[in-house]
Order: sequence, then C-alpha cells, then structure tokens
Amino acid sequence: MSHVFPRHCHAAPPTAVAGDGCYLVDAEGRRYLDGSGGAAVSCLGHSNARVAEAIKAQVDRLAFAHTGFFTSDPAEALADRLIARAPGDLDRVYLVSGGSEAVEAAIKLARQFHLENGEPERRHLVARRQSYHGNTLGALAAGGNAWRREQFAPLLIDVSHVAPCYAYAEREEGESETDYAARAAQAVEDEFLRLGPETVMAFIAEPVVGATLGAVPAVGDYFARVRATCDRHGVLLILDEVMCGMGRTGHLFACEADGVAPDILCIAKGLGAGYQPIGAMLCTKAIYERIAAGTGFFQHGHTYLGHPVAAAAALAVVDELEEHALVERVHALGPRFLAMLRERFAQHPHVGDIRGRGLFQGLEFVADRAARAPFDPARGIAGKLKRAAFAEGLICYPMPGTRDGRRGDHVLLAPPFIATEAQLEELCDKLGRALAAMLP
Repeated sequence: MSHVFPRHCHAAPPTAVAGDGCYLVDAEGRRYLDGSGGAAVSCLGHSNARVAEAIKAQVDRLAFAHTGFFTSDPAEALADRLIARAPGDLDRVYLVSGGSEAVEAAIKLARQFHLENGEPERRHLVARRQSYHGNTLGALAAGGNAWRREQFAPLLIDVSHVAPCYAYAEREEGESETDYAARAAQAVEDEFLRLGPETVMAFIAEPVVGATLGAVPAVGDYFARVRATCDRHGVLLILDEVMCGMGRTGHLFACEADGVAPDILCIAKGLGAGYQPIGAMLCTKAIYERIAAGTGFFQHGHTYLGHPVAAAAALAVVDELEEHALVERVHALGPRFLAMLRERFAQHPHVGDIRGRGLFQGLEFVADRAARAPFDPARGIAGKLKRAAFAEGLICYPMPGTRDGRRGDHVLLAPPFIATEAQLEELCDKLGRALAAMLP
C-alpha cells in the first residue's frame, strides 16, 4: 500500500521507471509517447545525456549554497545567458523552483516597486478569465479558472478578471479579427478606468494561454494595444510564459511573436526541461534599480532560490536549445504539426477548433460544430479522453472547463522539441484512435 499522497485518491497510476527520448516506460515495460511533455515540461525528451552530466558534475562540485550567503557560478551564468537573449529592457533574473513561485515573486515585486516609487495606492492586479498562473495562493488568485479557485476563494486576494482574447468562442458574428483584438484589449483599459488607473499595479497574462484554454494565442495587435495601455497608465505588464516560453511556441520567449516586451516575465517548465525543478522571474533594469535605490532588499525569498544544481541543469538545457537550433526547429516544425492535426481532425464532427503556435497546439471539442456548443460537463469528455489516450500509449493533456471553468473540453499537445515527423504522426494516430473509442 502506497504512502504517497497522489493527485487523485482513487487512481492507481503505473510506475514510471525509465525515459527514452520522446517516450516514458513503466514498470511493466510499456512505452508511452509523451505527446504533452508532461505539462509542456519535457522539451528535450527524457534521456538527454548532456543535461544529466551537467547535474552530476555540479553535485560533485557544489550541491547547495544558500543565497542569503552566496551566489554560484551556474546561477550567474544562467542569468547572463537569459538576459542576453531576453526581449526589451529585461535585465535581472530571480531564480526560483517553479512556475507558481515565479508568479508569486512577480506579483510581490510589482507591489514593492510601486511602494518604493512613491505610489502606495497602486494595489490592484488585473488578470484574465480562463487564465492559469499557478496553484500557490497568490498565483491562484491571479488565475481566472473558476473550478480551480472555487473551494479556496475565501483565502484568495481580490483580483479583477477581464475577458481573454479567445477568438473562437468570443469573437462576434461578422466581427473582424482586428476589431475583436481592439475590443478585447479595450476590456483591459476599461477595468483600469473602473478601478481608478492610479490604483492598478499590474496586468498579468499568458501570451499563449495553456492549460485552461488549450494553446490559445492572442489575435491581431491585442498585446501591442495592451502594452500601450499599461504604459499610458503607469501599470506594469507581467507576462506569464511558464508554459508557453523557452522555445515552446517557436520563439525562445513567446512574447516575441507579438512584438512586445513585458516589465516582468515568468518562465519555468521548459527552462529545466523536467531534469530539475526551476523557474525564473525576469524584470527590467528600471524595476531593479528602483528597489536598489530604495530599501535595496526585495522582501521575498525561498530556501532554494538560485539552486546551483538546478541552475546548472537549466544552463545545459539552454546549451542544447542553442547548439542544436531546437527553437528554430520548433518554429519550422510547428506549421507541419498543425497541418497534420488539421488534416486528421479538422472535419471531425466534434472538433470545433485547432489552434496554437509551434509545438504548442490545442483541439477544442464541441457537441455541435455549427453552434460551437460545448458538451454537457456531465459527459466528462476530458477525463475520458485522457484515459483512452493513455490506453493507446499516448500521454496528452485534456482539460475540462474551457469556456467558463465548467463547460467545454480541450486537449493540449506539447511534444518534445526533438520529436520526429514520424513521432508526430504517431501522436495523431494514437489521438485519433482514442477519440474514436471515446466518441464513436
């Protein structure tokens, strides 16, 4: 009998014992194609020798040094590498242990920046419905997914949530993409004005919405408009690239596709590629210098900040991305993957939309294609698809609640960057069989 507290008390998952490129292997020897990289984590697959060796070598040199006393060579080198490639004026890197920690740090830094800038009235955070920013209390409050938040609502800080840029479900009949982008962006400014723009500290969004919407990019000039709105009102723009960043969309930083740069950026998952738990918050030089000129101390911290082994692993991940041109590979392979999905599923009677960027794609399921009507939540479509795909030897990321936290279902696909076209075809084959078993 296991003493592990599992994600679901009534599930008995198989035991993973090995990784082999794009596959995981269980104790019975069964192989599973990792079509979602876990949760868009395993961008290099599961047996990268370079990263494994970097971890071993760092453990032999130095396993841990608390950042209250020391910095370390891997942390310094990783920060230098990230900033050399980061967009805009991002200049400082705060290394943490995962995405939720990065978002918590971003929210707190935004508040402290305004305090030290002489604007203590800036206290409101604005986010979007159907976003996901993590599971710690601050990150969960920022997230706009109703069912994740519901039971913890009494514990959450008050965050305003506006409409996402979700063209498939929320663009009106006859509305152009340009007009829809303008309307969705205007919702952000309208909320600033409702709250009083002088009281708003930050707006947070995912450039490509991952878990909650299923790889939904913004359309048109939405983010350019949002950036201009934030600048006009002195509001910091926080972009959450925990899931969509580090090459996943075909750009090292996902916001590059939208031609914008944030004041604060959060990354994680693909940064460590699953080999070590690591995330990072990046901020501009102006934010850092305001803290440095004021108290000189960011009132935040965790024990494993800048962990040397995690930083060494992440540095090796970045080395792999660059030396093997894997981000460029994702950029080139993404349209072919999207074409495969559309060829296979675009005419499926219950696939309403196929969307995404790079190797970050989503399929949304509907009961009625013409009306874009989701299935009754009682059907449990997402859960059934996950089980059917797993039975076919495919790991994918189905989620319920796509439309409003209760109705709607989608599947997120995020295969490793090293996947071959044959393996992407295998993914489509297995997903097709799972759909046929679930929705005959």
